[in-house]
Amino acid sequence: MPRSVNAVASRARRKRVLKAAKGYYGKRKNVYTVAKNVMEKGLTYSYVGRKVKKRDYRTLWIARINAAVREEGMTYSQFIHKLTEKGIDLNRKVLADLAMNEPEMFKGLVQSVK
Repeated sequence: MPRSVNAVASRARRKRVLKAAKGYYGKRKNVYTVAKNVMEKGLTYSYVGRKVKKRDYRTLWIARINAAVREEGMTYSQFIHKLTEKGIDLNRKVLADLAMNEPEMFKGLVQSVK
């Protein structure tokens, strides 16, 4: 009895990998074994990148809040501490947006905390 290999599934799997590697340089785009390795690494980087993006945005928000609060004569850590003491529950994304786009409202918030 002849050997059964299911060529349709194998070809589909290879096509899927090569299609995902489209646009890569050199053998990375058209040699299956190389493309498969590059795709696996790329998917790993994309997973890690989604986590790093969150860290980067948080860092940016903290820098913006710190810059706006220092103009009012307070440090970032003092400001966050006093916010929690007063029970004001605003996250850093909202605070940074207020500091950038609504400076007068942010100044009022800082004054209410002082």
